[in-house]
Amino acid sequence: MKLLLTGSSGWLGRFLAPKLAAIGHEVVGLDVAVGDHTDEIGSVADRKLIDKLFSDHAIEAVIHAGALHKPDIVRYPNSAFVDVNVTGTLNLLEAAVQAGHDRFIFTSTTSLMISETVRAGRDGGAEQAFWLDEEFGPLKPRNIYGVTKISAEHLCRLYHKLHGINVAVLRTGRFFPEDDDTLATPSGPNLKANEFLNRRLTVEDAADAHIAALDGISDLGFETFILSAPTPFAREDCRQLILDAPSVITRYFPEAAALYEQKGWVLPDHIDRIYDAGKAERLLGFRAKTDFTSILYALAEDRALPFQHDPSYISPKEMP
Repeated sequence: MKLLLTGSSGWLGRFLAPKLAAIGHEVVGLDVAVGDHTDEIGSVADRKLIDKLFSDHAIEAVIHAGALHKPDIVRYPNSAFVDVNVTGTLNLLEAAVQAGHDRFIFTSTTSLMISETVRAGRDGGAEQAFWLDEEFGPLKPRNIYGVTKISAEHLCRLYHKLHGINVAVLRTGRFFPEDDDTLATPSGPNLKANEFLNRRLTVEDAADAHIAALDGISDLGFETFILSAPTPFAREDCRQLILDAPSVITRYFPEAAALYEQKGWVLPDHIDRIYDAGKAERLLGFRAKTDFTSILYALAEDRALPFQHDPSYISPKEMP
């Protein structure tokens, strides 16, 4: 299949593009920055460019992973977020419908689910962890990034309703470099490891989820999926997780505290949100390969940690 992959130079794109090519897809990469898997430099907000790419390459499906992200808030005006995240998505949807595509994959974010109330967690008076699945709401994004991503989701839903195109909206948990990767205590790897309990997946798993959605959405219509490593917790754990997370973690993983102590790491004292990725497993057959158990195995066997950690990462579009 001839695929247009937006965001092909970004953190996800550099892992997703070669995986797609390895299984036989012809990938046309579009990004505003140069990259190993980028064929065209330009913005999704440029409708003429989108039309040209569709015409020149006979595009058969779109994986729309390009966006301005939360860290970009300090670097770009709100209007840029609207241009890229909203207008860019509209351009791609219109082009896909005009080309007669039967599927469209949109990379969204769990960030749009995190209102100020959810973010405040225990400090805001929450008495139990928030269990976040696709039915959670009402959604009240707290910044321009979240607002524009949920607006793009609504466009995807509308174009499915109006034109019948099958759409998979993939709300990804954390899989990319973060500002807190550079912290000393707890360290970036320690924080990442902790987040595999409730809100993180590897970039490799995120890429595999996009492939599963590309293969699986054609008979499903419009569906939204949360992507995260499978959590070991149950809804019944939510109250204790926000009061005393180590006691719950130890119940599921008796060996965790000792392994963490050997590494000089700390378990989270509380967990205020749980991402439930069960729907992706039920409908797409996708389950992240790396979970908290994988991390404990690596610690026990003194192996490399099973996730990417690059505190020096700079987005290609910000490089001089």
